[in-house]
Amino acid sequence: MPQIHLRAESTDYAPIVLLPGDPNRATWIAERFDGGPGAARQVNSHRGMLGYTGTYHGVPVSVQTSGMGAPSIAIVVEELLRLGARRLIRVGTCGGIGRGIKTGEIVIATAATPVDGATATYLHGDPYAPTADFELIRALVDASTKHGQKPHVGQVATVDVFYNPDSDYFSKWRSRGVLAFEMETSVLYYLAARARAAGADVSAATILTVSDVLSEEATSEESYLPLDELNKSIERTIEIALEAGIGSL
Repeated sequence: MPQIHLRAESTDYAPIVLLPGDPNRATWIAERFDGGPGAARQVNSHRGMLGYTGTYHGVPVSVQTSGMGAPSIAIVVEELLRLGARRLIRVGTCGGIGRGIKTGEIVIATAATPVDGATATYLHGDPYAPTADFELIRALVDASTKHGQKPHVGQVATVDVFYNPDSDYFSKWRSRGVLAFEMETSVLYYLAARARAAGADVSAATILTVSDVLSEEATSEESYLPLDELNKSIERTIEIALEAGIGSL
């Protein structure tokens, strides 16, 4: 049955789904499926939330735009789970705050501090630690190593505000061991865990390109990668996510 936002049938999505925030990146990922540009089948375009299904190295795989922010990805993931998705990999960007993290590097999120309102709404104020699937994280780390990358692996914080004016915005979370800020992972991990607790074979993980850094010396605007450099870095994480995904079932 088609969902309200993902106007597709359950047979339209593969069990493995990559989740970029940007619809342009969804198309970019689909062009890397077997057969190249135009070979993947578009399964959703409602509200510009582009989704495609094809194969990668012969394995069925889908990509679905998640939009920006936890409320948007919550809608998409809720509907993907109803449509049969089982491996969900967020492929996005983040603002690095951990010491030594540089733009263009990779962060793989083992857990996400839920600073966002969507996860809080699901939890009704209960304390909770949204955590990734270990095997999927390990697959991402192994694929990163294969591609000559040394990812930063650890906790991120999922936030609602990109342009946060608080003077202790990054320093407070850096002192707690958080590697980066992003805007979707906590609710993704919560929904995957909820489905798994209900008996479904569902797992989720997040791999991120560091698009900017926040520190005493630099703001996001000052450190944000030029678009061509950012795209090269994201292309690398896409290949890593695809390889990890097809080996996860």
